[in-house]
Amino acid sequence: MQEALKMASFASSKGEVPVGALIVDSQSGKIISQASNEMEERRDPTQHAEMIVIQKACKLLGSGRFWDKMDLYVTLEPCPMCAQALSFVRIRRLYFGAYDPKGGGVEHGPRIFESSSCHHRPEIYGGIEESACAHILKDFFERLRGLKSHETSL
Repeated sequence: MQEALKMASFASSKGEVPVGALIVDSQSGKIISQASNEMEERRDPTQHAEMIVIQKACKLLGSGRFWDKMDLYVTLEPCPMCAQALSFVRIRRLYFGAYDPKGGGVEHGPRIFESSSCHHRPEIYGGIEESACAHILKDFFERLRGLKSHETSL
C-alpha cells in the first residue's frame, strides 16, 4: 500500500484527486503496473487510477483477463465503474485503503460484487493503511476548498 500512497501523492502534486493503484502478480509479488488518477490531465472522467492500472497491465500481459493471478492495491474504495472493471478482468484480491461511503461501489453504494449479475467476486480487504489513505484525500480537498474560497474573495 505504501507504493500506492506514493502514486496518490504524485496525483495530488498534479492537482488530481489523490488516488494511487498497483497491480501485483500474486505469485511473485512483482508490481506489474502502477497508476494514479488522470481525470483532469486527460479531461476524461473514466481515467481513475484503477482503470489506468488495469489497462496498463492488460497491455503488458497481452490478455484482457487476469484469471485470479493478480491483486490490486488502491488507496480508496473503488467506485462502481472500477469495481465492475475489476470483476470483468477477474482480479484475485482487492486491497483498498480508505472507505468511500459516498462514492464507493464495493462496501458502499451498489456493492457491485454482491450483485447477482456480477461475473466474478475477488477476495476483498478494506481499511489497509486506512488513516494514511484518508489523510491524503482530506488534505487535498481542504487545500482545494481553501483555494476556491480564496478565489471567490478576490
